[in-house]
Amino acid sequence: MSAPSAARTPDDSVPLAFDAVSMAFGERRVFDRLSFRFPAGRIAVILGGSGSGKSTALRLIGGLVQPTAGRVLVDGEDVTQLGERQLYRVRAKLGMLFQGGALLDALSVHENVAFALRERTRLPAGEIAARVRASLDAVGLSDADALLPSQLSGGMVKRAALARAIVMRPSILLCDEPFSGLDPLSARRIEALLVELNTRFGMTVVVVSHDIASTMRMAARVLVLLPDGAVEGTPAELRASRDARVASFLDPDLDAALASGAPVERPPGAAPC
Repeated sequence: MSAPSAARTPDDSVPLAFDAVSMAFGERRVFDRLSFRFPAGRIAVILGGSGSGKSTALRLIGGLVQPTAGRVLVDGEDVTQLGERQLYRVRAKLGMLFQGGALLDALSVHENVAFALRERTRLPAGEIAARVRASLDAVGLSDADALLPSQLSGGMVKRAALARAIVMRPSILLCDEPFSGLDPLSARRIEALLVELNTRFGMTVVVVSHDIASTMRMAARVLVLLPDGAVEGTPAELRASRDARVASFLDPDLDAALASGAPVERPPGAAPC
């Protein structure tokens, strides 16, 4: 079965969608009438090679860049039509896990996670501390709050950044290459955490990645950005696709190895989904 074309027109009721989005940088066209509905409260993964526009997709969602045509909908609002003050309100719904973590080197883990709460809310100190503790506990870093980023391993940096991304309780979590630079065990732990947090808090999670194995384990829906267009589907639909572009991208040998559907490992103490 071929994976369906990424050409459906989304409605305004979904939490996040691209509607006929075109994007170009000078002479280089990135997207051409791209439409995709991100499943509410589930994990969607955007796959693609280098330069395919994966990170640009996240920037479009946040209103950081403007498409040349089309709509980007967040809770039914077209962010391409909003001014900066209105975008601030929309961005409050978004949490962001940056590729390198982007922690502030001079601040402790606790202070990094608390930063947005202190800058953007009027919560009392006790409530801020409680929410920071809850976020750190959710990612398994409750005993690392006093450490500086330089004292953390790569996996711990990603987990601290993830705690910061969820502390504002966003309805949509954006993750830019969350597994990059990590050893396999640390990458699987981050993967498990994303699955756990998605289930526990019901956030719509968008993961930009080039990790096909993790995508097939965790995604409810996948958008594959290809040089000549885009294809979408569930992991099962993409595995069964007879589209030569999809088969080539996914690597049939790796796909066969994943067909057993091995469960995602969970961090110690994590509740089952």
